Amino acid sequence: MFRDEAEIEVIAGDGGDGRVSFRREKFVPFGGPDGGDGGDGGSVILRADSNLNSLLPIGRRHRYQAHPGEAGQGSNKAGRSSENLVLPVPVGTQIFDRERGNLLRDLKRDGAEVVIAQGGSGGLGNVRFASAVRQTPRHATKGKQGERRKLRLELKLFAEVGLVGLPNAGKSTLLATVTAATPKIADYPFTTLVPQVGIAQVSENQTLVIADLPGLIEGASEGHGLGHRFLKHVERCHAILQLVDVSESAEMAPAEAFRVIDAEVRAFSELLAKKERVVAASKCETEEDEARAAELERTIGHKVWRVSAMQHRGLQEILRECHTRVHASPLPS
Repeated sequence: MFRDEAEIEVIAGDGGDGRVSFRREKFVPFGGPDGGDGGDGGSVILRADSNLNSLLPIGRRHRYQAHPGEAGQGSNKAGRSSENLVLPVPVGTQIFDRERGNLLRDLKRDGAEVVIAQGGSGGLGNVRFASAVRQTPRHATKGKQGERRKLRLELKLFAEVGLVGLPNAGKSTLLATVTAATPKIADYPFTTLVPQVGIAQVSENQTLVIADLPGLIEGASEGHGLGHRFLKHVERCHAILQLVDVSESAEMAPAEAFRVIDAEVRAFSELLAKKERVVAASKCETEEDEARAAELERTIGHKVWRVSAMQHRGLQEILRECHTRVHASPLPS
């Protein structure tokens, strides 16, 4: 199951208390302070792991707590420090402070990590306070409390190309045809309920990572339909591939379908609106479909690629064009 948001609380371990102790050994005439320091509490670390693609595992629990450090002991023995608690999250996870709302860290690379809650340092034993004028100190310090944070985690998938379009525009069929991904395909709206990612072979040495997102409807940027929750994933992409159904069975005229999606993309964010965009007429299989694609091209004033996943028409051409756009665009934020 896919999940791209989670709220958790993380609690680092407290430091162990320092020890007040004095040396008491038979036949040792000069005893003295020998209380050891407390151990450090464990920190909580979030680490990006490329083997994960959902926040579901970490979101199953609401609280994560590292172990505290051990208290100091006599004979100058320090308490054991606790191990850090490492929590794996998918690459692309953004970490927000839930109470303040500010972004703390964006884990964009595999293996990237952040100490999100620092463990408390151990207290000092009384041996630390011995001096020439204070030879029998009878106090030690307590360990410091570990940090505690309430976090909101938000996952933004990394893909080179994001597929957008109205429901039933042919996105899932295209993805399944050009990659090994297996999205749900059916003749009704909203068959794609979560993002699907696949890798297409452009040439012998070139590949393209493509994400199929749930279909958008008018008002998606304001929260209508399903796709608005996943527009944020497109912000990670280098380029957008917008599919417009030009078949006779399309529920909306091609020009109007293009306008709806274009408006939602622009309304969602300026960043999304500035992405490289390739427009393709999907399900373009007859002379009438070709005529509608040509009319769409005249209306929007730039090239519209013709593709048909069912007939395997224009697929390699559109992949090469997307690959060119991806490598011409700056890295996503």
